[in-house]
Amino acid sequence: MQDCTLSNGVCMPALGYGTFQITDTALCEQCVENALDAGYRLFDTAASYGNEEAVGHAIRRSGIPRKEIFVTTKLWIQDTGYDNTLKAFDTSLKKLGLEYIDLYLIHQPFGDIYGAWRAMERLYQEGAIRAIGVSNFSPERLVDLCMNHAIKPMVNQVEIHPFYQQGEAIKVMQDYGVMPQAWGPLSEAQRDIFHHPILTRIAKKHGKTTAQVILRWHYQRGVATIPKTVHRERMLENLSIFDFTLTDKEMTSIAAMDIGHSEIIDHRCYCTARQLNSVKIHA
Repeated sequence: MQDCTLSNGVCMPALGYGTFQITDTALCEQCVENALDAGYRLFDTAASYGNEEAVGHAIRRSGIPRKEIFVTTKLWIQDTGYDNTLKAFDTSLKKLGLEYIDLYLIHQPFGDIYGAWRAMERLYQEGAIRAIGVSNFSPERLVDLCMNHAIKPMVNQVEIHPFYQQGEAIKVMQDYGVMPQAWGPLSEAQRDIFHHPILTRIAKKHGKTTAQVILRWHYQRGVATIPKTVHRERMLENLSIFDFTLTDKEMTSIAAMDIGHSEIIDHRCYCTARQLNSVKIHA
C-alpha cells in the first residue's frame, strides 16, 4: 500500500475501503474483516451510513494495532454547529469504539458549517482527531472556508472519476494544500464504464482490469480513492494497482472521457440542498 502525506504531515493510505450503502451490520462487519485480510488499512464510514458500530467492531476484533489503521467518519448536516458537532463527534467515537479518529469530515456543504469547523479545529488541537477536512465542497466553498479559518481542510472528498474528472477543483485543492479524495472513483458503474473501449484497450495492454486502470489513473493524478465492493476478489483486485504505470498517452486518452459534469448528484442545485437537508439520521 502506498501512502499520501496530508498538509499536516499525517500519512494516509492512497487507497482505502468505502462502506457507503453497506447498511446490514453483519455484512458490513464481514466486508471490513475481508478488507483487512486483503491488506486495506483505510476505512471510510459516516454517521449517516448507519454502520459506524459495525466498522469499529470489525477493526477492534482484527487485533491489528490501532496505529496501523486509518479511520474516516463524517459529520451529518443535522449535527452541524459548534455544540452539535462536539456532541456528534463524541457519538461517532463511541459507536466506533475508538480512542481517536484519524480523519473527520464535514459531510455536506450545508448547515452551520462554520460553527462545525470551529468545533473540529478544537477537537484537532486537543488530539481527538489527527486530521480534519470536508466532503462535497465545490471550489468556491472550499476557498471561502480556507480563507476564513486558521486551520485549512486537509482533505476534500468529492466525486471524481473518468466521466467527471474535476480538473479545476483539483487544481484549487492543490493551491490550498488540500488532498483530493475520490468517492465513487469507479463512477458507480455508470455508462458501462467497465467495458469502455478506451479503458478496455489500456487494460488489455497491461494485463489488468478496467477497474485497476481507473484506480491507477486516480493514483497518478494524485487523487486518493475509497472504492467500495462487497466481493472479496474485487477487494484484492482493487488493491493491485501499484505494479504498473500508465503512459502519458494513456493518461491523455482517459482525459478525453470527461463529460464535465456529474450524473450522480449536483451539489450546486437547490433541489440537492433541499433533499439533503431533509435527511435526518436521528430524532
